[in-house]
Amino acid sequence: MNNALAKLHDNDGRITLDGFYDGVKELPESVAKQWNNIDWSEERFLGDVELSVPAGEAGRSGLEQIWSRPSCDVNGIWGGYTGEGSKTVIPSQAHAKVSFRLVPGQDPLKIRALFQTHMRAQLPADCSIDFIDYGAAPAASMEINNPAFELARKALTDEWKTEGVYVGCGGSIPIAGHFQEIIGVQSMLIGFGQDDDQIHSPNEKYDLRSFHKGIRSWARIIHALAD
Repeated sequence: MNNALAKLHDNDGRITLDGFYDGVKELPESVAKQWNNIDWSEERFLGDVELSVPAGEAGRSGLEQIWSRPSCDVNGIWGGYTGEGSKTVIPSQAHAKVSFRLVPGQDPLKIRALFQTHMRAQLPADCSIDFIDYGAAPAASMEINNPAFELARKALTDEWKTEGVYVGCGGSIPIAGHFQEIIGVQSMLIGFGQDDDQIHSPNEKYDLRSFHKGIRSWARIIHALAD
């Protein structure tokens, strides 16, 4: 199990499944320029979680890895005796939970099949493997060449007195992708959460400054779109 999971990535941090990167587009130069001008520190970002060495694709910036590149994550591994004390057993089963964060252009069902093929190819003699699927959905991104997006970016810049940028982070908001795919509407996803808000955690918070300036930001955005 460990050997099969370890082979999901090469020494440069790339995912080794054949065809995994099919359809993945490079970051537009205009967006890359915006990201390069952000006051963001990879050292500070890693330090906040007590790390110092990045683990993503070699040659990719930290923001590029977080915001625009697909990933494969081993979320958990378990098997054998894990209770108190010692017990010299040889486990008969091993389990792992694996997830893929995809980007536009990738087919989730194809990625699932590639993963299952990879795992089966790594099986030792006399071993078998079962898969439990927890769902699959394609990624979606909005076409920022829509004039409304630039109007919104300018409105945000005017309110916050800092140049607004298009970011690649998102969340599980399937309805935005459905709007785009089914009725052809580009949805602007604009939020005001801070990195340390711990969204959906037991100690989630939200700054009053974000609340107040968020209200004013939306007033500016709606006014700009109305004009």
